[in-house]
Amino acid sequence: MTNPTEGVGGSETRATAPAFVKPRPSPWNWLLLPPVILPLLSFFWNRKDPQLFGIPFFYWIQLLLVLVTSACCGVVYLKTKSGSH
Repeated sequence: MTNPTEGVGGSETRATAPAFVKPRPSPWNWLLLPPVILPLLSFFWNRKDPQLFGIPFFYWIQLLLVLVTSACCGVVYLKTKSGSH
């Protein structure tokens, strides 16, 4: 009976897998923290004034945070893709 890990001639031809190297996290990832934390601080945004084009502060600051979050994610993506640090 032959071992399924053995090659055709009966000799062991098992290839060794390369060692896994954990990539080092980029410092650019810290830029993802403010878009997570800022929307959670709603007690800062919970007011009506100042208004922007008749839109209460609470609503337009949320829209502004969407743009800031998109910009932060875009910068982190561009700076960290392909392993560039």
